[in-house]
Amino acid sequence: MIEKDIFEKLKSGETISASDSEAFRMREASFATKELLLQMNNTSDPAIVRDFLSQITGTKIDESVVVFTPFHINYGKHTQIGKNVFINFDCVFLDLGGIIIEEGVLIAPKVCLSSEGHLISPKGRHSLIPKPIHIKKNAWIGAGATILQGVTIGENSVVAAGSVVSKDVPDNTVVGGIPAKILKTIDEE
Repeated sequence: MIEKDIFEKLKSGETISASDSEAFRMREASFATKELLLQMNNTSDPAIVRDFLSQITGTKIDESVVVFTPFHINYGKHTQIGKNVFINFDCVFLDLGGIIIEEGVLIAPKVCLSSEGHLISPKGRHSLIPKPIHIKKNAWIGAGATILQGVTIGENSVVAAGSVVSKDVPDNTVVGGIPAKILKTIDEE
């Protein structure tokens, strides 16, 4: 049986022990991504930004996608971005666990998407627990919101500014607060 490499383990949601013999590869990949980010964050040309983001994610970023820099991501290859997505200034994506952003999503400034977590136990705290984040079509993530690992944001839903979302958000719902709670449903008009 061929053992999966560390990135396959992460993608499949396996906890990565701090003593994993391939753990160093996560840091190496992050430094390689950082080199591309330095260039990406020093241009104002939207086409060049998309080109660098395509290199970082390893996928073609559609010309309808707009990313205002600076933008920060630690790996990139586990992020998928749909068409007509808008990502505002100073967003941070920790994507070792996977991030899917469907079409039409709006992401306000200073949003953090963290698909990675750690064990509570001090002995295991340096282990990495990856769980994907999925943001469905036409969702709007407000300024300064944090979406934690394993969360799905439903289609057309809104996350209020400054919220911390630790549980799934149903379609057509507004959530807010710390931790985020359902505030109301959105009537389709």
